[in-house]
Amino acid sequence: MRTKLLLSLLTAALLVSVGLNAQTNARPASAMDQELQAIVQGIQNKLKAGQNTEADLAENLVAFDALRAKHAGEKTDAIAQIVYMEAMLYQQVLDNPAKAKALIVKLKTDYPDTKLGQKADQMLQMMEKQAEAKKIQGALAPGAAFPDFSEKDLAGHPLSVGALKGKVVLVDFWATWCGPCVHELPNVIANFNKFHAQGFEVIGVSLDSDRDKLDAFLKKTDGMVWPQYYDGEGWQNKLAVKYGVESIPFTVLIGPDGKIIGTGLRGEALGAAVEKALAKK
Repeated sequence: MRTKLLLSLLTAALLVSVGLNAQTNARPASAMDQELQAIVQGIQNKLKAGQNTEADLAENLVAFDALRAKHAGEKTDAIAQIVYMEAMLYQQVLDNPAKAKALIVKLKTDYPDTKLGQKADQMLQMMEKQAEAKKIQGALAPGAAFPDFSEKDLAGHPLSVGALKGKVVLVDFWATWCGPCVHELPNVIANFNKFHAQGFEVIGVSLDSDRDKLDAFLKKTDGMVWPQYYDGEGWQNKLAVKYGVESIPFTVLIGPDGKIIGTGLRGEALGAAVEKALAKK
């Protein structure tokens, strides 16, 4: 849902739509509109071809800067949009948060009266959260000790990975409203049924905000019998924040020794990893 690939594709679509929308307004397209569309089209073409590094897009980034410089004296929403588009390109495609942050700061200082300039502080706060989440996720590396939690499940029973020491444990972050999560559930259930007797356990972490909907879903879904953590906070779920979860489904597979085997395992990769871990017990 919020994966790197999706972010790249969505950003490319955003860039294209903004350029095209500039020409569908009541007024005729201006020279700036046409230049912007040309830049956007060039970026889209490169992204489709897999050219997604700063070196690949250097020419396009220079064109962005040149277009902004040409209209440096204008403090309009249209120019602020160009700054924002370039910032998102750095943030979501080029993975350069420092340059993205600098551009958002520019929005705040140089275009304070524009719609985007007035949202700059909110954007900067979001960038800080994303940076922290990325740092946390980076620590969930194979071979690292899993930083455990101590909570209670839906039934009020104690819940932790440590209590399952000696077992292979999958911590599954999901939600009933998440299509890919629901699509993956039959695979998780099948692996649970296949390997549970050998020492495979699952702990669900639900990012739902409606307890009744969650309970109804669990009741109607055969085989989903493992414990669930739920606090009703959605994306601000306590454990989701603790582990830097920004997209679901997200999983962490932990070995009998409490060390992380892998993250994001789905489909056949999940079953293979569980079987291999159990064979080492």
